[in-house]
Amino acid sequence: MRRSADEIAKMRRAGKVVAEMHEVTRAALRPGVTTAYLNEVAAEVLERRGARSNFLGYHGFPAVICTSPNDMIVHGIPGEYVLEEGDIISVDCGAIVEGYHGDAAYTAGVGEISPEARRLLEVTERSLWAGIDQMVVGNRLHDIGRAVQQVAEAAGYSVVREYVGHAIGTEMHEQPQVPNYWPGSPGPTLKSGMVYAVEPMVNVGGPDTYVLDDGWSVLTEDGSLSAHFEHTIAILDDGPEVLTV
Repeated sequence: MRRSADEIAKMRRAGKVVAEMHEVTRAALRPGVTTAYLNEVAAEVLERRGARSNFLGYHGFPAVICTSPNDMIVHGIPGEYVLEEGDIISVDCGAIVEGYHGDAAYTAGVGEISPEARRLLEVTERSLWAGIDQMVVGNRLHDIGRAVQQVAEAAGYSVVREYVGHAIGTEMHEQPQVPNYWPGSPGPTLKSGMVYAVEPMVNVGGPDTYVLDDGWSVLTEDGSLSAHFEHTIAILDDGPEVLTV
């Protein structure tokens, strides 16, 4: 779906709230902090900005952010987990402003992290920006995933298949989906006004995943580290605009 300039302006405002949620949770990352505390500081941003959470209550999800440490890929539920020196953690945040959604995630280290973990974070974030670079009018949707996959696999990593990006607007998850790999066909032509959430999930080991008994938390099958970066991006006549910075 193509969004009007007014709709994109509302999504830009939602994106700014998400960016602030990123800022305050990053500032709180340190050994000894619980993931529940990260959820609290993110919730304070939503309240202060008069925005609503698009995560809380979504199919029963019980928090306003997802917190996924180490070998947890996505959808971790904030709680009693205590951050430790050397952890990495994905923090996924969303907001609704005037009925329009923003959605973005980052992965960061807690204190001093291993060289392997630092490299994983750098490669995964670089794969996201490689995908964003493909978001120009006239390209095809799956050019995004091909660019993500090339960066991740060139570093010796794997890309998660079961969980993907998505169109976004008046709902958090809209069609079409945005795979982080080349699915075998080019997909729809990109047009001005389209808005997508692109979110590479990259594993040090294999791509296989499993879900914990909580029904949400997704982990790597082989226990390897995973990183997750995401932005909400509008395709405009003069190129992509990242709405969640």
